[in-house]
Amino acid sequence: MEGTHNTSDSIDAYISKFPPEVQEILNTLRKVIQESAPEAKEKISYQMPTFDLHGNLVHFAAYKNHIGFYPAPSGVDAFKHELSPYKWAKGSIQFPLDKPLPYELVCRIVKFRADENMKQVKNTSTRTRGKRS
Repeated sequence: MEGTHNTSDSIDAYISKFPPEVQEILNTLRKVIQESAPEAKEKISYQMPTFDLHGNLVHFAAYKNHIGFYPAPSGVDAFKHELSPYKWAKGSIQFPLDKPLPYELVCRIVKFRADENMKQVKNTSTRTRGKRS
């Protein structure tokens, strides 16, 4: 598998380059993210499928033995106890391909990140309005 060396220009094209069983996982992951943050827009960023909601929300990518899920450091930190069965680092989680993905947990992480991004936008607009001369 190509992992993030996949130079696709759309999420559909990215997913199409993997074997059918991996495509199924990626398509389900994509759907879970879409349903968890319906306002988010899809794009390719860092050569990975990315969802954007007033800034990067989450990224994901397929590798030989796992799906990489990138919800930013805050998304990992907020759920680190529930992520204990998985390999994770500051802003990344590895879901092994030989085990079912925890889609319900992914949904909660995406909603957490969406709330976080929306609060940041609200705080920024409040500060901007308060600085008028």
